[in-house]
Amino acid sequence: MPVDLSRFDNRAFSRGSSRLQEALWLLVRLGLFELCPFGCYSLKASVLRLFGARVGQGVVIKPGVKITFPWKLELGDHVWLGEDCWLLNLDRITIASHVCLSQRAMLCTGSHDYTSPTFDLVVKPIRVARGAWIAADAWVGPGVAVGEHAILAAGSVATRDLESFGIYQGNPALKTRVRELRPSSP
Repeated sequence: MPVDLSRFDNRAFSRGSSRLQEALWLLVRLGLFELCPFGCYSLKASVLRLFGARVGQGVVIKPGVKITFPWKLELGDHVWLGEDCWLLNLDRITIASHVCLSQRAMLCTGSHDYTSPTFDLVVKPIRVARGAWIAADAWVGPGVAVGEHAILAAGSVATRDLESFGIYQGNPALKTRVRELRPSSP
């Protein structure tokens, strides 16, 4: 049977909030998160909380950040979201403390079942553990768990879990080294 996109049915997908709240979020996101050239970090964190996100202390959200559904987002303490990051969170995205997402990094919780003639939507959560770094232009796919202090190098694509302290590079991302953290200076 050939693919027939006219039969695609997304009604079972739960957006997690009312259409009114989603429309209000789109306006706020555009004005404060995407177009505002200033950091306004505490204001952005407060607004995310108002829309249902769980947000820790000291979170840095640079200009141009896109968040699809804040009510499906959890950010730990001292998380950095670089310019033009995109959190396409059709399912929950959980980012632990001290995580850095560099410029244009994308976390994408949704895809499609390519074996289905109706191209059914498939969503799976993403978890990023403490101290991880998702570098510039890197992409993390649905269902991926990024281990503690793991690094996904610039421009790399993670379609499978990344082990703690692993440094991953390429498309698909392969482990190339082990991250070694030196002791902190006094």
